[in-house]
Amino acid sequence: MNKSRKMFGITLISLLVILSLLAACTPTAPEVTEAPASQPAEKPDVPETEEVKEDDPAEEPVAEAPADERDFITWFQYDQNNTDPSSDERVGNMYLNKTIPEFNEDFDGKWNWINVPKAWDKIFSELVAAVLAGGDVPDMMYAGSSDLPTLVQNGAVQDMRAWAETQSWWKDLDPNAITACTGPDGGLYCLPIAETPHLTYIWTDHFPNGWPRTPDEFMVEAERLKNEGVSALTFFGSTAYGGDGATRAVYTVISSFGGSYSDNEGNMTLNTPEVVAAVEFLRDIVAKGYVTETTFAGSFMEEESFKDASGAAIPTGLFGYRYINPLTAPDGTKYDKGSSDDMLDAIAAGDVKMVPFFAPEGKTPGCNNVARGFVIPVGAQNVEAVYDYINWLMTDADRNAEFVVGPAAGFPSLLSVLDHEVFQVPFYQVAKDAITQASCSPYYGTLERPAEAKELIMNTIYKLIRENPDADIATELQKAQDEYNSGN
Repeated sequence: MNKSRKMFGITLISLLVILSLLAACTPTAPEVTEAPASQPAEKPDVPETEEVKEDDPAEEPVAEAPADERDFITWFQYDQNNTDPSSDERVGNMYLNKTIPEFNEDFDGKWNWINVPKAWDKIFSELVAAVLAGGDVPDMMYAGSSDLPTLVQNGAVQDMRAWAETQSWWKDLDPNAITACTGPDGGLYCLPIAETPHLTYIWTDHFPNGWPRTPDEFMVEAERLKNEGVSALTFFGSTAYGGDGATRAVYTVISSFGGSYSDNEGNMTLNTPEVVAAVEFLRDIVAKGYVTETTFAGSFMEEESFKDASGAAIPTGLFGYRYINPLTAPDGTKYDKGSSDDMLDAIAAGDVKMVPFFAPEGKTPGCNNVARGFVIPVGAQNVEAVYDYINWLMTDADRNAEFVVGPAAGFPSLLSVLDHEVFQVPFYQVAKDAITQASCSPYYGTLERPAEAKELIMNTIYKLIRENPDADIATELQKAQDEYNSGN
């Protein structure tokens, strides 16, 4: 029971006591019927001869009870109750800790936002399982477009296009973000608030000649660095987390060589000259010792090599800076606040740069692009709450920017918000320059079963570059391709 309802209960009890006294002293007083609990009690009729004091509680108006407030349930990978400053998810945690009360104040009496934290690597499977079982689902979930095909295929999320296209901010959305949230039937299955393309972080001092523009230039720099006791590259090369490495550096290399994972009709296409050349390159740099051993260790150990500068470059998501700290530059300079400020400070000082990956002559560096936003699960009880929340973020530039630089850690999907002052800092300016030189798109292309695809792809490539470097690349890629396509 909220405060207003408690006060109403106290007032009603006081009223009934006074009425009983009036009935005993004044037999002519009319009978009073108790008002329903959901309505304010009516003021009793009092005979004209009965004196009523100005401060008599029976004469005071009773505040009308507010309409029933409903819970707005969300699932985020962030925990608003975790205030540990060393948590990997501290930025998202602190954001929710601050903004949940703000939203609840703005929608007092209408919505009560309750967030249920979920593990980042289990949240999507939990939602699909809940929908298929007819269980409890949230009203809204924070998601990335890379998980959209799985959610759509399993009928787990609702189409928001009819509503979104009527909103004032619709025409301000980046068309690329809309495309990333669009399903194969044309429905809009997520509302993008940010985009998080991948790029490459480099230690500037390790590349005095500048970041290489081609694979051949990279090989020259990598050999030089090896002689200096430094690995030219560190990246997510393990098969952990359901083959998530296939969405990161591996896709960056393959797309930069002109390859992709799919054709235009939902078929996997691995055995192509471009993908074969990319895998040959990966196999070569591993064999020559240009890649850190932590690359294959899992548990994000590859980041440790960039932190201490023993790895000169790391291809990762734009948001990767959140997790790569503290840092020690090649010249010994330390950035050790133990927060995302470490990378931002290193970038501002010029010790770290963000660059597009390199590509063979005649090709454009590629990378994975992810739209970050919100989905409405099938079975959500309070869709109107989701609409209110989205408009709460999309119609206020300050609030929108706060989310984008906070939990989303990307570029705003609203094009006008990119002019906001928070994006006029070295990190975003350097990142913008890097991204505009690359061609980034969702890694899964037209594949309708991306979870299955990325695990199959990563297992195959890991085998080719790490476990069996003598195996025929084209043959193994064809096997994986045929295995996936047999399920189409």
